[in-house]
Amino acid sequence: MAIKNVALGHESMDDELPGYPMFPMSLIVEGLAQTGGLLIGEYGGFRERVVLAKVAKAHFHRPALPGDTLTYSARLDDIKGDGAVCYCQSTIDGKPQADVELMFAHLDDRNRRELFEPAEFLRLLRMLQLFTVGVKEDGTPLDIPPHLLEAERRLFESPLA
Repeated sequence: MAIKNVALGHESMDDELPGYPMFPMSLIVEGLAQTGGLLIGEYGGFRERVVLAKVAKAHFHRPALPGDTLTYSARLDDIKGDGAVCYCQSTIDGKPQADVELMFAHLDDRNRRELFEPAEFLRLLRMLQLFTVGVKEDGTPLDIPPHLLEAERRLFESPLA
């Protein structure tokens, strides 16, 4: 789950319908994709390189207006070696705002390069408070993957740290 507060000062509020400020639907899909991507990444211990491959379906029930708080949720519907399917929803005050089905790909080893340096990625996940608010299906807190902790430890032991 993630939260997005919609503010009038957001630079793209007037882009969709000038004079009628609403949060762009594309940015709602992006927020849902980030939420779903984190869920899929956590499922694999953040070892896979997960990227959004396709927006399969998107239905918007109402616009997101200044002052609204969007609550993003994601459910993993299917995962295989090459990717995953996620159902994501945005709600406002508990009522559906958007329902989106997203397809993600796991990048293979061709042109292998890290999307994020592991210690820096762990720093980002901590900044997003993933391990503070994220819970497993049974309600217990998410565990930090050992390979990310090891990368962090090596970073702090290096003479450049």
